Amino acid sequence: MSTAATTLTDTLIQRSRGRLAMIYLKEAKYEFLKNLRLRAYAVSTILFPVMFYVLFGLVMANQGIGPIRSATYLIATYGTFAVMGASLFGTGAGLASDRGLGWLQVKQASPMPPFAYFAAKIATSLIFSTVTVLILLLLGVLFGGVRIPIAQAAMLVATLLAGSLPFCAMGLAIGYFAGPNSAPATINLIYLPLSFCSGLWVPYMFLPSFIRQIALALPPYHLSQLALSIVGAGRHESPWIHWEVLLGFTLVCLGVARIGFQRDEGKLYG
Repeated sequence: MSTAATTLTDTLIQRSRGRLAMIYLKEAKYEFLKNLRLRAYAVSTILFPVMFYVLFGLVMANQGIGPIRSATYLIATYGTFAVMGASLFGTGAGLASDRGLGWLQVKQASPMPPFAYFAAKIATSLIFSTVTVLILLLLGVLFGGVRIPIAQAAMLVATLLAGSLPFCAMGLAIGYFAGPNSAPATINLIYLPLSFCSGLWVPYMFLPSFIRQIALALPPYHLSQLALSIVGAGRHESPWIHWEVLLGFTLVCLGVARIGFQRDEGKLYG
């Protein structure tokens, strides 16, 4: 009797887990389709990094930056720029829009697991980040004379995707405190100066000395250095320092997002 009861319990647990997984997958699927149909997001997050890489990476492919060619160097820096944009706009602007339209309140009132909403936004950001980085690699190999082993390319993609999570957290923090109309502008006011000061547009060694000092405290600098070290152009700093900075930044942003989440819950149920 006890064996039958245990078997029934295990079956129910497996079904429950299967249904939970389906909820997460469906939420991610529809979030991806929504962003794919939003040209302002889909086109800009892919087009801008690719356009900059074509203009500066491929046109000046044979010029050297440090020990490697610019076409290889800029895959790492514009790859960082790409995952930043996809993460910040995918989570921050989307969350702010859903809050403004009241759609987030509908989600919270539904029986859907609360984390499924955020997981879907992060998953969508990772998909767009992956596509953009792969396009940069393909352009570099086909037209920029980039020679990079498959294992090294896979490590570069994995590093950039892992490093995009702090910016997803930053997007959540922005999304909880910015309005639906002001969120894109707010993100740009943060995203673009961060990119420049971190050496993503102009290589770090060519930046003015005072900006180089500022860059050391900025998360995009640390992610770009991790990516550059894979292609042979990092500053030979310990990778643990970069990961520690990114982890600390993630925790701070999640803390800020948590405050925003609790504030919204207080308004909804207070």
